[in-house]
Amino acid sequence: METIRGKTSLDLDFNGLTERLAGYNRIILDLGTGDGRYVHFLADKFPGQFIIGVDPCRENLHEHSRAKLPNMLFVIASAQDLPRELTGLVSHVTINFPWGSLLDSLLTGDASLMCGLESISNSIASVDVRLNGGALVEAGWALEAGAEQIYNNMIQAGWQVEPPVMMNTDALRSFPSTWAKRLSFGRDPRAMMLSGWLAQAQSIECRAVFSR
Repeated sequence: METIRGKTSLDLDFNGLTERLAGYNRIILDLGTGDGRYVHFLADKFPGQFIIGVDPCRENLHEHSRAKLPNMLFVIASAQDLPRELTGLVSHVTINFPWGSLLDSLLTGDASLMCGLESISNSIASVDVRLNGGALVEAGWALEAGAEQIYNNMIQAGWQVEPPVMMNTDALRSFPSTWAKRLSFGRDPRAMMLSGWLAQAQSIECRAVFSR
């Protein structure tokens, strides 16, 4: 599994990851973490929890991954091909304002993404997904319709998800991520949030995906 700190790329195997996670009962994974500001914030605020940021673009992570926080780790990986070292470890997943391939995978119910989320989650895992109107419009969806589509896909993938709720401008401005701040002051500050938890064991479809 490739990790990064500053501009230095490091391989971390399962044993090394196990050592890093020792003593932490709650592990949060931020998928599509961007520049990592949200992960840095959580790790600094909650030293008793271990926070992992995952993103395929290492260049964006140079700044925040430099911080010497023992409970923070950045992994270079795509959302559709999550490292197997993370299997069954994650207590809570966040997906904040996705765009590009991550958003497309949520909208299509891509099995590689959905089964990957299921695989990394422990038996009582929870999830928060925050969506912004501008990214959904670029993907060809209205905000409410796109949120409903993702809600339905997550239900079908085994997550018990509450119906989407609106995030107002104040909620965006107070959310500790770079993108949330940009959205709150941008031309289209509309956003919605979905929250839920894993409701069923790995499906036959997902077992087939990970047996390839």
